[in-house]
Amino acid sequence: MRRIATIGVYGFTAAAFVETLTGAGVALLLDLRQRRGVRGPEYSWANSARLQHALAAADIGYQHVKDLAPTTELRQLQYREDDRQGVGKRNRIALAPEYVEHYTREILDPFDLGALVAELPSHSVTALLCVERDPEACHRSLVAARLRAEHGLPVTDLRPG
Repeated sequence: MRRIATIGVYGFTAAAFVETLTGAGVALLLDLRQRRGVRGPEYSWANSARLQHALAAADIGYQHVKDLAPTTELRQLQYREDDRQGVGKRNRIALAPEYVEHYTREILDPFDLGALVAELPSHSVTALLCVERDPEACHRSLVAARLRAEHGLPVTDLRPG
């Protein structure tokens, strides 16, 4: 049976990230980031080429699904709400309602999740990746909720420590 996990970058080391994925039985990681890099040396392991190398060494597939990434304009909308609330991206605990509405209408609704699901490994876990530690603060939670609601896929959120 196909299953979905969500995972962020923040809070993990490279080794703990890969260990968490392998421990959860992840066979494929779907990168939902628009820009596949993370600023700063602490998370340089999550930059696309390094991440793909680490995943390959752990026998985990990788696919960039840019069409599910938020646009720059959507990210800016969320950043304005973060600023209004006085929280940084790494400390966000929830998505702005306006962001959720726009992401759903502009990105998620037009995307053919059925075609994506049909391509997923049938007897393993596929992980949805972005950077935020907590799925509630990230668009990957919206994708996961849609996969659960429309395709009956069980979802597990993988978190550091």
